[in-house]
Amino acid sequence: MKLASIAAVLALSAASAASAQAASDWRAPNPDNVLVVETNKGRIIVELVPEVAPAHVERVRDLAKAHFYDGQTFFRVIDSFMAQTGDPQNNGQGGSDKPDLKAEFLFRRGAGYAPQGKIGATEIGFVGPLPVYSQNSALAAMTADGKVAAWGAFCPGVLGMARATNPDSANSQFFFMRQHYPSLEKTYTAFGRALTGLETIRAIKAGEPVVAPQDTMTTVRLLSDIPAAQRPSIQVMNTASPAFTALVDKRRAEMGGAFSVCDVTVPVQVK
Repeated sequence: MKLASIAAVLALSAASAASAQAASDWRAPNPDNVLVVETNKGRIIVELVPEVAPAHVERVRDLAKAHFYDGQTFFRVIDSFMAQTGDPQNNGQGGSDKPDLKAEFLFRRGAGYAPQGKIGATEIGFVGPLPVYSQNSALAAMTADGKVAAWGAFCPGVLGMARATNPDSANSQFFFMRQHYPSLEKTYTAFGRALTGLETIRAIKAGEPVVAPQDTMTTVRLLSDIPAAQRPSIQVMNTASPAFTALVDKRRAEMGGAFSVCDVTVPVQVK
């Protein structure tokens, strides 16, 4: 083989290896766990995280499949806080005909958790795109199941379930976070995060209640229920990948002592 040919083969091999490594940093989310929310302000694509709150994910998935959310409005929107919807009465008093849900404020940290260091004594990480806090891993040796408790961080774009005073009163209403609101953590259920559309969430008309006309979710569909030819193609950076850890480390260095898990955006590619 000529020297030039050998060089070409080596270059091609190196390029293939780089492509394979780059491809391993990305994943296609399960289409049964992706909500495509079309609003009058734009599209929001959400990944649901059943590892964190399985009953809440199942409820929202079932209601979306039944077109329950189509046409519902954002009836309570606080600018520096969240945008609430999911009520057929559009006033915060309604729900579905399904029973209320048990709280899933905490979950037992297991497979799927991608650690990303600590802030003080609290560990931080991700489950899919969802940022989470957890107890120190060292405590796992003292628990019956060998796991520790973890909970979702209510960062911008995170999807949370609304409820009344009773912790077990969530039903169909949910909210999109517009800003980080740590006082919700461990007291409300986080069950997903917007992969795209944070600018849409922040553009929704604010008010408590919102005066007419309120902004509307025209359709809410699971990605798996959209005909294949019409589905957006979605790739999400794997939060357990070296590339994502490098991104977190870079952001931590930039922010210094002010660093928060909410300062990290999970890269997404949509076609």
